Amino acid sequence: MIKKEMIAMLLAGGQGSRLGVLTSKVAKPAVAFGGKYRIIDFPLSNCINSGVDTVGVLTQYQPLRLNTHIGIGIPWDLDKNVGGVSILPPYEKSSNSDWYTGTANAIYQNLDFMELYNPEYVLILSGDHIYKMAYEVMLEFHKANNADVSIAVMPVPMEEASRFGVVVTDDNNRITEFQEKPEHPKSNLASMGIYIFSWKALKEALVTLKDQSNCDFGKHIIPYCHEKGEKLVAYEYNGYWKDVGTLGSYWEANMELIDIIPEFNLYEEFWKVYTNNEIIPPQYVAEDAVIDKCIIGDGSEIYGEVHNSVIGAGVTVGKGAVVRDSIIMRGVHIGENVVMNRAIVAENTEIGKGVVLGEGENVPNKEKPHVYSFGLVTIGENTVIPDGVKIGKNTAVSGKTTAEDYPGGILESGETLNKAGEVL
Repeated sequence: MIKKEMIAMLLAGGQGSRLGVLTSKVAKPAVAFGGKYRIIDFPLSNCINSGVDTVGVLTQYQPLRLNTHIGIGIPWDLDKNVGGVSILPPYEKSSNSDWYTGTANAIYQNLDFMELYNPEYVLILSGDHIYKMAYEVMLEFHKANNADVSIAVMPVPMEEASRFGVVVTDDNNRITEFQEKPEHPKSNLASMGIYIFSWKALKEALVTLKDQSNCDFGKHIIPYCHEKGEKLVAYEYNGYWKDVGTLGSYWEANMELIDIIPEFNLYEEFWKVYTNNEIIPPQYVAEDAVIDKCIIGDGSEIYGEVHNSVIGAGVTVGKGAVVRDSIIMRGVHIGENVVMNRAIVAENTEIGKGVVLGEGENVPNKEKPHVYSFGLVTIGENTVIPDGVKIGKNTAVSGKTTAEDYPGGILESGETLNKAGEVL
């Protein structure tokens, strides 16, 4: 029988609707980040850096690019004969077939996979957070406390605590109370959605609650284990951790990478972040180009100015163009004399000559004010922007647009232009 001390189950099936047009065709864990990575690279790299060599990746929403990116796990040294990385989509069963309806339901539907490895412990992860964590240290904490469940927590400002699952602990880090997104939180220790379960406790909870509608760890499994009297402990983490679930947090996390002393450092030798790299030429910077405080991906050609921005692989910035405070994903072509401020431009987009992005008043988006905000312009992948148009703030554009789509040559602040047909 195969025996693994700890395996990881990585939840990567989320739609990420708060990222709007960026996730209309791709799961949130597969969204580009930091010029060369995808979001899922960070928990996968944490696994292999922590000695966790068996990872089940649970996919559901728009999995094609995610599956292609992960492949058989070669970049993360997860191409193992025993263990390694396994893609786990929902599948047809003899009875009770269903999509994954909650985080715990997704894990329950893969009991057979976990039992194959007969683990002592199961590490539950989310595929859409940016952080570095040594999971083996958390496992040692779990063992030392003889815990049934360990929850990674971090202190947050008290006024933000109601956005999270919150734990209350005693002097020995034992969890005495768990509140799921409470209106009046009793603590500022927020759950990071990272759990280590002793296998026996996890299996018993999943089987007992298998018929629970939309079974979820925060809402159902953790309270069940607590009420049953099992030992729950809080593992406090004080490093960098970012949930990039909104356009604002996604933009901020990318911008933080280019600080003079970045809070989250991609350049540490002892903790590398691995990814599936394309074989492409080096970058080219023209004689008249101006670049300051940027990340520039391989294969990019810079003829204009780029300031305080993250530029992906294979991007072209035309002569006379000025790009500021923006995230440009791979394969984007920016025409000559473009002016761009606070934009997020998804992959393989064409921006015509003389286009202006991010001007005008900072008015709320009419359709989705809680998604398209922060003064950003968000452009979906494979979009075409015609020459000479102006696009305001808190806007979203998707699809192959023409001059006729811009009355007077302008998309006013707060407007949405959807020619791709998807729900933005």
